[in-house]
Amino acid sequence: MKALFVTTATTVALLLGACSTTSPDVIRPGDAQRLSTVQDAVVLNVRPVVVEGQQQGVGGTSGAVVGGIAGSSIGGRRESMVVGVLGAVAGAVIGNSIERFGTREESVEILLQLPSGERRALVQAKGNESFTPGEAVILVSTGGKTRVMKAVAMSPR
Repeated sequence: MKALFVTTATTVALLLGACSTTSPDVIRPGDAQRLSTVQDAVVLNVRPVVVEGQQQGVGGTSGAVVGGIAGSSIGGRRESMVVGVLGAVAGAVIGNSIERFGTREESVEILLQLPSGERRALVQAKGNESFTPGEAVILVSTGGKTRVMKAVAMSPR
């Protein structure tokens, strides 16, 4: 029974932590059917980066509960209290680490040049598109967030 509880709590913490994404291929419901601003740009450089994971407390809380329950079942009454507290602390630390590493995201930093000559840098999760220096792209901005997409070549009429 305890093993099932530990497994379930760990799985829930990982799933909740994995719900966040900055992928340019995922559009949030609030951004759908909203008019976005589009701006032309040229890629100057692309480099891989890692967006550090988030710690919202779900992993730490779940780990503390699981560790406390597991630890309190060891030894007699006095020992179980001490081991329960130690288990809760260890569980919280482990749960926090699982949450942080579970929400890390492989991303790219894209250095861009706008038609005005101004340069900008944008970090976004790796999506289905890859970018190369000199490539024409568009910047799509919606609700204060911007994503980079490949520019569609216009055919002459």
